[in-house]
Amino acid sequence: MADRPQSGELFGVPYNFERPSVRRLLSSYWQPSDDMLVEKPFGIGYTLNLANWRSWVVLAVVGTLLWQENRSESEAAEVEDEAVEVVVD
Repeated sequence: MADRPQSGELFGVPYNFERPSVRRLLSSYWQPSDDMLVEKPFGIGYTLNLANWRSWVVLAVVGTLLWQENRSESEAAEVEDEAVEVVVD
């Protein structure tokens, strides 16, 4: 069998299955000269570039949404435990 390439693009989506080094992992998440999304150091697709301020905005929005979801679930659990009085005329 022919050896398949370890990295490249398929339908415009990058992939890289080469064994990652620590230096490559760190440098892929911090690229000051690139856009918000950069190629993943291992796997398929893109990841956030933490050197770009837009990535931090995305992380803050996602964190806020998760916090609100967890808070609303805990409040819903408290409401379910309360007794409800039903009046029938």
